[in-house]
Amino acid sequence: MDVKEYFQSYEDYFWEWKTDEDVPDDTGYNENNLISIPEMGPIVYRPYLIEILKELQLIGLPILSPLLLTLYATSDGYLDLKGIKTNLRKHPLASHEHVKHLIRPAFQFLETLKSLHYNYKKGKNKVLLLQTIFKHSSGNVSEKHSEYILNGYLRNSRKIAESAQKIEITVSKLSKDLGILVALNEKFPSSETLIQVMKGNLEIADIEDEVIEEETTVETDKDFIEELIEEPKTFQVGSLIKRIWSGLKIPMRHLSPGEQPIGGISDVTNKGDFNRMLLSEFANEDEVFMNRVANNEALYIQREIPPEENIFERIILIDTSLKNWGTPKVLAFASAIAVIKHPKANSECKVYALGETTIPISLDKVNEVVENLNQVSPVLEVSYALEKFFNEEHTQKDLEVFFITNQENLANQNLQKVIHENRDRLKFLVTTSSDGELNFYKHHKGTRKHIQKIVLPLKELWANPPRRKKIIENNNGRKTDLPLNYPILFPNPVNKIATFLYEGEFFILSNKKQLLRTYLSDNYYDKKNYHVSKIYRGCEVLIENISLKPKGQFALAKNKRQEFILCQYQPDKKLISKLNLNTKEYSELNLTGKNIPSDHRLIYFKKYFYLFNEDSDLIHLINTEGSISVENSLNNDLIKKSVSKVSSEISRLNDYENKTLNNVMTIGINENKNIVLSNYELHKSYNDALQIYKSRSVANILAERNKNRFTFSDGSEIIADSRGMLTFKSSDKNIPVFYVPTSIGGFLALATNTEFSGSEYFLPETTLLKVRTSEEMYSEYLEKFIDQIWEYGT
Repeated sequence: MDVKEYFQSYEDYFWEWKTDEDVPDDTGYNENNLISIPEMGPIVYRPYLIEILKELQLIGLPILSPLLLTLYATSDGYLDLKGIKTNLRKHPLASHEHVKHLIRPAFQFLETLKSLHYNYKKGKNKVLLLQTIFKHSSGNVSEKHSEYILNGYLRNSRKIAESAQKIEITVSKLSKDLGILVALNEKFPSSETLIQVMKGNLEIADIEDEVIEEETTVETDKDFIEELIEEPKTFQVGSLIKRIWSGLKIPMRHLSPGEQPIGGISDVTNKGDFNRMLLSEFANEDEVFMNRVANNEALYIQREIPPEENIFERIILIDTSLKNWGTPKVLAFASAIAVIKHPKANSECKVYALGETTIPISLDKVNEVVENLNQVSPVLEVSYALEKFFNEEHTQKDLEVFFITNQENLANQNLQKVIHENRDRLKFLVTTSSDGELNFYKHHKGTRKHIQKIVLPLKELWANPPRRKKIIENNNGRKTDLPLNYPILFPNPVNKIATFLYEGEFFILSNKKQLLRTYLSDNYYDKKNYHVSKIYRGCEVLIENISLKPKGQFALAKNKRQEFILCQYQPDKKLISKLNLNTKEYSELNLTGKNIPSDHRLIYFKKYFYLFNEDSDLIHLINTEGSISVENSLNNDLIKKSVSKVSSEISRLNDYENKTLNNVMTIGINENKNIVLSNYELHKSYNDALQIYKSRSVANILAERNKNRFTFSDGSEIIADSRGMLTFKSSDKNIPVFYVPTSIGGFLALATNTEFSGSEYFLPETTLLKVRTSEEMYSEYLEKFIDQIWEYGT
């Protein structure tokens, strides 16, 4: 458990993180500084909560939600426990058989705390009260992990921001939170009992925690596996998990002996309580008996202590390199989920995708599995990321790491070396293959041992994929999130606010209020080459959501910190302004009284903006650094020459423009097996090049629309980006995600995260994409994408 997990908030739960702007925090991070009950009021401020946790660290940090209810019940003023209880009963999971019987006794304990005299609920007495309660609580975090969590928070309090992003609560979590309070209600049935325990006049015998965790976990996970199977996009993964479970021999928990023996002759000692003395001792004569007791010769039975569970941090690393694509990747994710969701698994598990870097991922929800199945890295092997993971990112010893990769990758010498050097922490190695074979290896005492081989009948398991349930369009739903950029360039916008040349690079301020970067290829200056697709290039997005009014004149520069500075001059208002596009810092200055002629225009030259006219001897200089200011400056030939050159260069960008299809309302497939986009059609033309022209026929198969996401009956999706890009995600996981721009009329491109074909116009200036023929990529990706949908029909 880490900082994020411990302070995690949940959707529709009784508490949430809030920000009180009037209360500063000595850590300097003033956001998410309050835990509050929705529509009711605050529970505790974050600084006070941390001080309480420091006091409870030595007995192990209690689970946060029961602690918050305890803090609320022991606070001053009016308390509305009944309101919290009523709202909790309305929770969707409250009617679950493992939850509904816990609510009443849990709130009985809170009422007991509320009834305590206020003297026991203030100052040091309150700390003692909390220590008394949670000393007898089950489920506390271990002392070691408590220190790790608090130190992690003190090093970086901003991690709370991640916890403030709510996630869905599970039956297991809800029953555990309430079950802790139920168990405390059993131990402290009245306020008098609690007070006596606080004073040390009474000892409470530990009782078993009544939370039924394993059953709820199994039930939840069974539901989750069924959800994976019912979803076409995850069907291949979900259908393998139970088959893997049936043969999996990996231990799900690790036990080591406790501090004392647990049976046999080794359990007999010469010290102990009278009630544990062997009955044979009482058969001795009184004098012999007393002598044996006095001389510590009498024999006793020690209290039996069960085995203790070793604390290992279990981590699964999934290889997302090119050689682990397709079926091996499906097997890798199925193996990872089989380990995480195994019915006997009782420890939390972290998952990382290994590629060029190490990326943490989650596989707890169907949509998370769908998203992470599309993780792909352009590297051929992941030895660098694996080595960095062990040597820089996770240097602790108490790790139990699973590494899942393709069997073929083990032949790589670099990967072999990293695995061998870290075999003490890389406990399990799992290899996959395209024919459905899984091999499990274990590192033990420096050697690798083959544990088992599982051969999955893929053809049989994948024989009956489900049809996707009909999606009802939700016009009130939010749009699908879009990336800032794609592996290929966007079409240059026809409508622009301004175009700039800065230090040899071309920039565009689009009418969508984005700063774009584009360029001309070296072929522009080759007089023998006149083909526009060999000269002009698309653009990439640098900054979006720029706050400005598209009127007046604009100039672009960078400050000393290499942040973009956009200067705007509005002659009609006599207003000059400066906006830092990176930090959003803004300043403006009214130029009334400066007597600036109407024919002066805004330019940039050598680290300054100017209000310039080539016939004027005196021009006005505007600074790029700091707050805006205007000074008089003498005009010179260098400035005039620069302005002329910039105008000439920028005019070259206007020679090649294509309209972009940026408002797609319907998507389907027509009888020619072409993608139909509203009134346009994506089809092959000369040399298998892709183009978009007016549609010649209507669509036979239509996708269901949800904002900018269009979903076909088989689960395949097309996501439309109004900036001029389509993202294709097939339900067949052997087809990677690919992208097609939406310029109308011109030759297009088709690209995955690793490959490219088509017009060079869309090829970035620096790229690792492998260039292939349009024919190859059309048949391997777009044609297969369409065929997959065509087989399912409507």
